[in-house]
Amino acid sequence: MKKILLYVIVATMFAPTTKADEGMWLLPLIQKLNIKDMKKAGCKLSADDIYSINSSSIKDAVVIFGGGCTGEIISPQGLLLTNHHCGYGAIQQHSSVEHDYLKHGFWAKTRSDEIPTPGLSVRFLERIENVSERIVPALDGLAENNRAAVIAQISDSIAKAATNNVSWLHAYVSSMFGGNEYWLIVYRVYSDVRLVGAPPSSIGKFGNDTDNWMWPRHTGDFSLFRVYAGKDGNPAEYSQENIPLKPKHHLPISLKGFAENDFAMILGFPGATQRYMTSWEVNERIDIGNSIRIKVRGIRQEMMREDMLADPKVNIQYATKYSGSSNYWKNSIGMNKALKRLGIVAQKQAQERSFEKWIAADNQRQTLYGQALPMIEKAVAGRRESSSANLYLAETLMRGSEILGFAASFGGLYEFLKKDTIDNTELNRHIDGLKKNADSFFKNYNMPTDRKISAAMYKLYFQDVDKQYQAGAFEKINEIYSGDFKQYTNDMFAATFLLDRERLDRFFEAPSLEILENDPAMQLERSVRKSQSSLRKANDEFSHIFSEGHRRYVAGLMSMYNGVRPVYPDANFTMRMTYGKISGYRPADAEYFDYLTTASGIIEKEDPNNWEFEVPDKLKNLIATRNFGVYALKDGRLPVCFIFNGDITGGNSGSPVLNARGELIGTAFDGNWEAMSGDIAFEHEMQRCINVDIRYTLFIIDKFADAKYLIDEMTIVK
Repeated sequence: MKKILLYVIVATMFAPTTKADEGMWLLPLIQKLNIKDMKKAGCKLSADDIYSINSSSIKDAVVIFGGGCTGEIISPQGLLLTNHHCGYGAIQQHSSVEHDYLKHGFWAKTRSDEIPTPGLSVRFLERIENVSERIVPALDGLAENNRAAVIAQISDSIAKAATNNVSWLHAYVSSMFGGNEYWLIVYRVYSDVRLVGAPPSSIGKFGNDTDNWMWPRHTGDFSLFRVYAGKDGNPAEYSQENIPLKPKHHLPISLKGFAENDFAMILGFPGATQRYMTSWEVNERIDIGNSIRIKVRGIRQEMMREDMLADPKVNIQYATKYSGSSNYWKNSIGMNKALKRLGIVAQKQAQERSFEKWIAADNQRQTLYGQALPMIEKAVAGRRESSSANLYLAETLMRGSEILGFAASFGGLYEFLKKDTIDNTELNRHIDGLKKNADSFFKNYNMPTDRKISAAMYKLYFQDVDKQYQAGAFEKINEIYSGDFKQYTNDMFAATFLLDRERLDRFFEAPSLEILENDPAMQLERSVRKSQSSLRKANDEFSHIFSEGHRRYVAGLMSMYNGVRPVYPDANFTMRMTYGKISGYRPADAEYFDYLTTASGIIEKEDPNNWEFEVPDKLKNLIATRNFGVYALKDGRLPVCFIFNGDITGGNSGSPVLNARGELIGTAFDGNWEAMSGDIAFEHEMQRCINVDIRYTLFIIDKFADAKYLIDEMTIVK
């Protein structure tokens, strides 16, 4: 097989000269691609210090936390540090009106006080291996619509062999470079993870939506958990007999501080970037993806927040839902502004012209890559209307109406009950799963809130989506109720058995296809699901065209820039490294943002009349008396947050920020507003990673929470 190029640069992705501050690098390639540049920038580590499968390395201290964040082990007793917003769901899970850990924080005083968190797991990376030569040759000559099945078959075989039937190993094969390479990823999964400590939200989410994606920041965005293992050290389900994990590596913590232009690096799990996007796709993201999300979520969140502020119980129930929705909502707002302000479409168009000129110079290139851009353009144009309808359906109905999401969970049982012969064992499996899901659903559900929001979402969907793409039920609802979606929603909520626990429990005792078929919520959900299926089929043709065009385009760019400079694949939630320098930036003419914030900024931002900027009395007293202990700067100020020019995205939340010696100096938690286009095109001058200074984290643990016993188990470098 022709070796996939590893020395590539895409003009729309990179500035004219290579800079160390851009790149989400694959760990096995650090020695080949990065270590020399890293040494020049000040790094004191070897490639093996960072990633090794034969000996302890930094990668052994970094984990996938839950389903979408990064965490790091910071003690030899399995203590784990991540963001407060990453631990938010677990903190909320354990909160109640009587014990509101979101509002007041939580600190386990002994190991027995640490709270087990069912459903929460962490994954340690075992190894990454390029398996392209075992997959790519088998795809030669296949039609586009046949490739996925072959890839899945070979990938499943490779993954199965990698785990060797060990239950706590998880493996899969990940596509890289637009389907031009394939890499095996193997994890060790621990499922006994316990909540150890979290500051109150007035610290952990200080600034909330207003400050989200903004710099300067003054947010103590951290929480602590502990990973437990069986007595043999291997992963085990929760048991009181389990012991704290003895990790292969834990991160030492530096109190020595840092200065502007010092080297810094991150290991973490960036979720998704689209640096190979074309101009047509960027316009699609602006006009459809981001714009619809901004409109729908803005309406939904305003209604949700109104109920949260009015009722402490609802505030707890909807805390995670609101936070998850608003984060991506504001991201979409910032991204659209940055894409337009920075002229990203024009940058992409320039890249496409260069690509076409390069192709035209050679007949073989024309054969291999000549149809790449026309295929992408055709696919994006062809899917435009159905993509818009599908996103509206997802945002207003399946995400916007909780009852529809709950009804969808009964879809499997509905199809099962349509069978001629019913296997009672399988039936019981369906019912047991639905019972557990119902318990989880109702714990964080408020019917009046959902009813109010659902009515608004149904009306918005009907008004904004072209009738030819709408779920069929909506035309009938409009006719019967004369456009009064509020009255329809009230009637549907009153009639469905799904929201009546007594009726629901009776259904579980005697499940009936007839009940499911006649229930109004189930009828609406089936209509929505049918519409989803139709939209998916309408997009199938264009999906295949796009997939082939994208793969050819990326392969062509690789050939076009072969040997110029090193390249990385788009982020896909596999472990990556990024590095750069601690530095401020200029967001606009005559403005400059420093690289560090201090506790004085907390007091400057305090607003007792605004819940986003409340400051706990104890923290105010500590700041007023300058009781900062060993965590203060040399000039006596207390550091809070800092920035560096590393390349991160969603999924990197909670990632360790390390100094040149691999010592922990902070925890990544955000990007900056001026460079929200970074997932599509890296902005060299302004893109920054925002981090909690580890000294502020330790200060809160020690001075605010009186939990110095946790610091005592860490390895502190002074």
